[in-house]
Amino acid sequence: MRALTPTGIDDKMVEISDVPEVEARPHELVMRVDAFSVNRGETFLLANPKPGWRPGKDIAGTVVRAAADGTGPAVGTRVVGHPWYSGWAERAAVPVESVAVLPDGVDTRTAAALPLAGISALRLLRRARASYGDRVLITGASGGIGHYFVELATAAGIEVTAVSATQERGRRLRELGAVDVVTQVEDARGIFDVVLESVGDESLPAALAKVRPGGRLIWFGQASRTAPRIDFFSFFAGPKEATIEHFDYTRSTRTYGEELAVLVRLVDTGRLHPEIGLLDDWSQAVQAVTALRGREVRGNIVLTIGPAAPSQR
Repeated sequence: MRALTPTGIDDKMVEISDVPEVEARPHELVMRVDAFSVNRGETFLLANPKPGWRPGKDIAGTVVRAAADGTGPAVGTRVVGHPWYSGWAERAAVPVESVAVLPDGVDTRTAAALPLAGISALRLLRRARASYGDRVLITGASGGIGHYFVELATAAGIEVTAVSATQERGRRLRELGAVDVVTQVEDARGIFDVVLESVGDESLPAALAKVRPGGRLIWFGQASRTAPRIDFFSFFAGPKEATIEHFDYTRSTRTYGEELAVLVRLVDTGRLHPEIGLLDDWSQAVQAVTALRGREVRGNIVLTIGPAAPSQR
């Protein structure tokens, strides 16, 4: 079968190659992948790929082989899945607890944009423990996670201020309910009960200064790839006391499949609107990865796969 494999070359990070047919464990089903989403974290891994690793965590398609242990959806069922890796391929194995069935009203291209960004947003919202009227600031908001979080949080009555690289990139965040969109953390008005920080570098200490006394900063990413520097005395520019919490989206008492089922239901009922900034064929993967790393795309990038080669099994 065909799959996108890492090359380790800066100007051509992936290429379509022939790889062995996928092997599934007893609790895994095999999907024919129709579409997948490109995540920023995966583009960083492509710069220095580990031997044998292939990218792909957000996929949607149709079950072509049910799990051998008898669990999960049957052959022919349309599903969205969140494997650990190797999803950028014609077929992929996914644990049954990491998939959700798609209703007729949700197409695979839309569903492919849900897993990592949508699950992260759901779990961030729970971690924030914010309620009606609370003020939340989120940095790096024009990516996939930010769009989902803004829509989910504002639906719950939370006042969200979003930090976006430009006002144009942040325009959709206003439409989704953000009370304000700024291009610099320092421009955010007032103080916040919770701050969600995903940029690093100078953004984190600036965001920390926006936390109310006794509030919380949840650190969920470092898109700048530059570690922040926190000065003990700079706390006095903001809260006299605050908590910094590290966020790992993989840690939860709920399975990926359970979270995906929630997201799919919200999309199907018109309460969640995936923001797909680029939709293209997987033959354009190099250009898509370059655009994502260069922050040229608002929201998610989704790539589709053409007709699959016949299975060798």
